[in-house]
Amino acid sequence: AADVPIVVAVNKIDKEGANPAKVRQQLTEYGLVAEEYGGDTLFVDVSARNNLNIDGLLEGVLLTADAALDQRANPDQDAQGVVIEARLDRGRGPVATLLVQRGTLHVGDSVVAGDAFGRVRAMLDEHGETVEVATPSRPVQVLGLTSVPGAGDSFLVVEEDRIARQIADRRQARERNAQLAAGRRRISLDDLDKALAAGEVQQLNLIIKGDVSGSVEALEDALVNIDLGDAKEEVSLRVIGRGVGAITENDINLAIASDAVVIGFNVRPEGKAREAAEREGVDVRYYTVIYQAIDEIEAALKGMLKPEYEEVQLGTAEVREVFRVPRVGNIAGSLVRTGTIRRNTKARLVRDGIVVADNLTVDSLKRFKDDATEVRDGYECGIGLGSFNDIKIGDTIETFELREKPRV
Repeated sequence: AADVPIVVAVNKIDKEGANPAKVRQQLTEYGLVAEEYGGDTLFVDVSARNNLNIDGLLEGVLLTADAALDQRANPDQDAQGVVIEARLDRGRGPVATLLVQRGTLHVGDSVVAGDAFGRVRAMLDEHGETVEVATPSRPVQVLGLTSVPGAGDSFLVVEEDRIARQIADRRQARERNAQLAAGRRRISLDDLDKALAAGEVQQLNLIIKGDVSGSVEALEDALVNIDLGDAKEEVSLRVIGRGVGAITENDINLAIASDAVVIGFNVRPEGKAREAAEREGVDVRYYTVIYQAIDEIEAALKGMLKPEYEEVQLGTAEVREVFRVPRVGNIAGSLVRTGTIRRNTKARLVRDGIVVADNLTVDSLKRFKDDATEVRDGYECGIGLGSFNDIKIGDTIETFELREKPRV
């Protein structure tokens, strides 16, 4: 659909009975015609387990890219590209891995990467060796930024540090406004009644710190997109702080002010931060597996939900006779039709299919002259509904209870 060149790897050719020709024939139904059949799609037979023809597959990808795509970049302009990963190194400060997509990056260039900026103090290649220039398609580690950018942020080279600082400040302001807008709940007049009926919305505030920018971004995205179904109108999750590196005292102070939970992904708190968290009772959670964090936060969100109850019918009884007892009131001589009638359960009175009284209670229950705790279907009993006396022959007494329904 995207009209891009395709290379087909036909895997598992080492298995007994493998028929790569049949695969080629079947894929012609989807417009993928192999070169040997006169088409323009490259098919490569490989075996991942036995490492067969993997080099041929890589060569085929490169040949197809060179033939079908114009992969040339201009090396003579100011460098532009993307941040692959970033982290905070204890000895070297913010370290960002940049992929140069166009232009050439030099040591000493003023760079803006996301909302971070700085001057390139040093560049390291994939072997940790120092390099002076990075041409298009070259990944390098860059030292000299003032803060840790986010994975996936774009970077560009500008003329001087002042311009870099201005661009970074504007990006920071835009990011702050976007976070505030995302965290603010706007209610229209149409939704006002629903919002008032639902009561106060519960909100879980989080502060996320991780070892690298990509981990923080992935964890935040996974947590924000936790699916709570219909409960999303009742509880919400808001990430009020994020960053790369150890959990600091500032993170703990922010958690104290906003009643937030601090999540550390492959990071631990610094000395004073740990003491402050223990002293103030801040909940700090440590994770090394992203799915464990998602499961615990999802459970916490569901725990914030107000319980839902559903009505479960216990039994019905038909009124056969009404007895007037002095100082007690009317007693319904009844035959239990379905289920069980229990003392002290909720009840309602139904007459000709219409609910006459609701929210009643079975105050007394007798079998002949003896008090009973419950009476099963098919037996007769006397039912007292407290101070409610408007009982007539032919009425139906329904008993029920409210049970908490698990939130799905």
